[in-house]
Amino acid sequence: MWRFGLLIVVSVLLVGCSSSPAGTHATAAASGGDSPFDPLPPGITVKDSYTPVLMEVNNPPSVPVAGTDGKFHVAYNLLLQNASQVPATIRKLDVVEATNTSKVLATFSDRQLVDPACNFGDCNRLRSLPATPVRDSVIPPQQARVLFVDYAFSSAEDAPKYVMHHLYFDGAASPVTTTPAPVDYTVTPYSIPTSGPITIGPPLKGSNWIALNGCCEPGWPHRSSPLPLNGNLVGSQLFAIDWKQTNNQGAFYTGDKTKNESYVDYGSEVLAVADGTVTAILDGQNANAPGVLPAADPVLGPKLTVDNVDGNHIVLNIGNGAYAFYAHLIKGSLRVKVGDKVTKGQVIAKLGNTGNANAPHLHFQVMNGPSAIASPSIPYVIDSFDYQGQISPSSIYNADNYLTGNFFGRDHRPTSETRTNQLPMAWAIINFAG
Repeated sequence: MWRFGLLIVVSVLLVGCSSSPAGTHATAAASGGDSPFDPLPPGITVKDSYTPVLMEVNNPPSVPVAGTDGKFHVAYNLLLQNASQVPATIRKLDVVEATNTSKVLATFSDRQLVDPACNFGDCNRLRSLPATPVRDSVIPPQQARVLFVDYAFSSAEDAPKYVMHHLYFDGAASPVTTTPAPVDYTVTPYSIPTSGPITIGPPLKGSNWIALNGCCEPGWPHRSSPLPLNGNLVGSQLFAIDWKQTNNQGAFYTGDKTKNESYVDYGSEVLAVADGTVTAILDGQNANAPGVLPAADPVLGPKLTVDNVDGNHIVLNIGNGAYAFYAHLIKGSLRVKVGDKVTKGQVIAKLGNTGNANAPHLHFQVMNGPSAIASPSIPYVIDSFDYQGQISPSSIYNADNYLTGNFFGRDHRPTSETRTNQLPMAWAIINFAG
C-alpha cells in the first residue's frame, strides 16, 4: 500500500472529553451558537430521556459545499461516549431533519460502521480515539468512539438549517440496567449555516493537478486524522487536499524516482489564494528523500515534532476568521515573512517535500484559526478552474511509495470543463489557469 505524507502529531497528547446529557439544550459545539445556553430555534425539541451513549459534534457548523461531483457536501466528526457500565453495540445512526425527525437525510450502518476487509471508501466510519479502525461496533463501558459523518444534497437549498442524530444500539436501557437491550433516541442538534462557504483563488497554476486525499470518505489520511488538541478532538484536515501534479501521460515522475527533481510538481510556484496577512512561517527544513515517510522511519520519526511535522510552511490570515495553510515547501523558497501583506495570485513559495511527507506535494487547507494543527478545517470553494475527470483511488492505494505508474484511466476526460465556485473532490483532475 502506498502511504502518503499526512500531518500527524508525533508527541503524546491527552484530552478529556465531555458532553451534556440529552434533555438539555444543545451545547455551542452542537448548535453552532455563541453560548452553551443558546436556546434551540422554535420547532426543535430534545426529549428528556436516559442517554447512556453521549453524542457531541466536535466541528464548527459545516456549510454545504459544492463539489466537483455536482453535490453539496456536509462533513463532521461525531464523538460517542458510553457513560454506562454496560457495553453499547452501535447498530445504526440516522441523520434526520431537526424540525421533522421522521425525515431521514443519511443512514450509517453495517459495513459503513465497521468492515475490517474494506480499505477505503464508505466503510469503517466508527473509530477508536482519535481515529484508529476497530474490529467491531462495540463501545465498552466508560469508553469512546468517533464516527465520521458526511452526506450530500442535490442543492444547497435542500439542506435543513438544523439536523439531529437518531442513534440505535444495544446497551443500557436505564441507569440500573446490567444487560444490553435495544435502545434508540434522537439528540444532538447541529446547525447547517446557509451562508458561505468561503471563496478563494487557486493555490497553484498549470495543468494535471490531482486532488489527493480530498473530501470526504474515510480510509485516507486527511479524513482519518482528527487529533486530541487543546481539549478538543480537532478535524484540522477534514477539507484539506494534497495537490500533486502529473505530466500529460498521467505519471507523477520521470527518470530517477529517488530524486525530488524527477517529480513533475517539484519546485512549482505556490500562490496566495486571497489577499491576506502572513501570520506564521517555518523555513529551514531540509528536503526528504522520496519514498520514505518520516513518521514510519525509526530514525526520522522521533525527530518529528508539533512544530516541524508540516515541514516548511506558511499561514495566511485571509479575513472573515479564515486562515489558509500551505505545507511541505522547499527550504529557502519562502518569499514572505510574518506580517507581510500579500495579494491574491502572488507567488509566496515553491512546492517541496519537507516535514512528514514521502513525495513532493502541496498540502493545502482553510481553517477557522491560526493554528495549523489545532484549528478545525472549514469548507471552501475555488473561484475558477477546469475539471478533467478523476483518477482511480484503487490505483493510488495500490501504488508504491514513489507513486510509480500512469494514473490517467477511463475517468480521465479528453477535454476539460470549466467550473466555478466548487471544491475539488478527492481524486479530481484539475487544471488551473497559467
